[in-house]
Amino acid sequence: MTFDRQIKIAPSILAADFANFGAECRAIEAEGADWVHVDVMDGHFVPNITFGPATCAAIRPHIKGVMDVHLMIAPVDSYIEAFADAGADVISAHLEAGPHIHRTLQAIRGAGAKAGLAINPGTPVEAVAYLLDMVDLICVMTVNPGFGGQKFIHSQVDKVARLRAMIGDRPVHIEIDGGVTVETAPLVAAAGADVLVAGSAVFKGGSVSNTAPYGANIAAIRAAAKAAQ
Repeated sequence: MTFDRQIKIAPSILAADFANFGAECRAIEAEGADWVHVDVMDGHFVPNITFGPATCAAIRPHIKGVMDVHLMIAPVDSYIEAFADAGADVISAHLEAGPHIHRTLQAIRGAGAKAGLAINPGTPVEAVAYLLDMVDLICVMTVNPGFGGQKFIHSQVDKVARLRAMIGDRPVHIEIDGGVTVETAPLVAAAGADVLVAGSAVFKGGSVSNTAPYGANIAAIRAAAKAAQ
């Protein structure tokens, strides 16, 4: 992974066909996805259960680029090595998931992955001030984590702008997760985000047997975001 602030579209496979994950991962990359975003939920930290390290390991051979794993689980530290071994390029843990996020970020980098820090909508941006030199990515949740297809929370746009100012010239990505559409992508891109996670907005209208809509959706989100940068 080389760092740049070009807009990256990271489709969330939470919105894909669960019975065809390998084909879906290949399809979205072929249609222009930059990263593949994997939402891991435990039914404890968030009110839903999705997949674990075994699923990540199974889809890894089908992903040529970046596998971006978002851990919405608590506790998190004991699972970091398993997700790194499964091939995660980026592992994001939630600030709110445990009392020792500094240690968690160290563990992610120690396992050989890029360290991501996710923050919920109610978490103030100041909470990351003393962690900026420990992270490669900050994921700003623009919905309350746990389910796909939720409405974008507009108060987070200001958070992104303030975060971008705090980051300065550090090589840290700002990722947006939740409610990203052609309409909301320009708002967060203008505020300083460069990685956009989109689930239903990418997968709508398409399937593994009809992948062209994936490409059209990805291109539309990218164009809307880039126009606002």
